[in-house]
Parts: sequence; structure tokens; C-alpha cells
Amino acid sequence: MNADDQRLITESTRGNTAAFGELVRRYQERLYHAVYRLVDHPDDALDVVQEAFLNAYQSLDNFKGDAQFFTWLYRIAINAALSHKRKRRVVLSIDAAARNGEGVDPLDPSAETRPGHALELAEEGRRIQQALSRLSPEHRTVLVMKDMEGQKYEVMAEILQVPIGTIRSRLHRARLELRALLEQDET
Repeated sequence: MNADDQRLITESTRGNTAAFGELVRRYQERLYHAVYRLVDHPDDALDVVQEAFLNAYQSLDNFKGDAQFFTWLYRIAINAALSHKRKRRVVLSIDAAARNGEGVDPLDPSAETRPGHALELAEEGRRIQQALSRLSPEHRTVLVMKDMEGQKYEVMAEILQVPIGTIRSRLHRARLELRALLEQDET
């Protein structure tokens, strides 16, 4: 484990809230991006990340240091995101900003960029996000963790607390299902 994280955790368990605040500052953006891909809505992602940090703070005495602090925190956040999705039982198909066309920046503002390229990319991103939102929570989680976050199978297995074979199986099925949904949308 990172020695600085360990120091901050030790200080946090002794009541130093500023030390835990440093851990929050260190990991909140990374955690937010992972959670956002699972819950589809910026406000929901903020709520889930806040809940994850609160749960982590309350359980800090239970952190044994066997894994990296971020891995432990990531597991808490993923579980909170999945719980949030189950509670809502409402599938948000598109982020409101994408729906309104806000927040879409062109990738390359140079003269070589053909007109409409950014719009096409935004549309493709919207289609993928829409198809992702129709996947089961288990399939969506492994797909986001592996293909969007670049997590290793071992880390995913540890976070989700399932065997690596299950991760690979879910990932394979998720990719097939996503491909089928995207092809179905094209017709």
C-alpha cells in the first residue's frame, strides 16, 4: 500500500478529518468518472461518490491494508452504485447534457477536421451509452470496469468478489449483448 495513504488513514482513524479530506481530494475525481459510467447521471454519480466516501470513513477501522486503499474504496463505490441502480429501478437512457447537445466539444478544432465530425462522435457516444444503460447491472459493471476503466481481471475479481472466470464470462456476454443492442438500433 502507498505509504502516504497509510499515514492519512492512520491519522483519519485518530480523528483527523483533514487527513481523510486529503484522501477524498486524491481519489474523488477518479471515483466519480467510474461511478458516472454506471449510473448515467452526474447528480446521481455525485451522490453515490459522497455515499461511498461516507461509508469508507465510517468503516475505516475495518480497512486492513491488504489491498490498495483505492481498490477498497472502488469496491465500496461500485457496490453503492449498483445499490443505487437497484433502488431507482429507472433506466436513464441519455445524460441530460447529451440530450440537449451541451458539453460536446470537437476533438480537433483544426481546419482538417471535417464538419459534422464532432456531432457524429457525440451521436455514437449517445448510442453506446443508451445501449449500455440497457445491460444488466452485472454486465454493465464489468464492461465499464474493463473496457472503459482499464481494470485488470484480478482487481475486478477482488472488487466484485467473484472468481476471475466469472468476470471473463460476464465480460464476454456483456460484449455480445452490447454488440447485439447496437446492431439492433441500426436497423
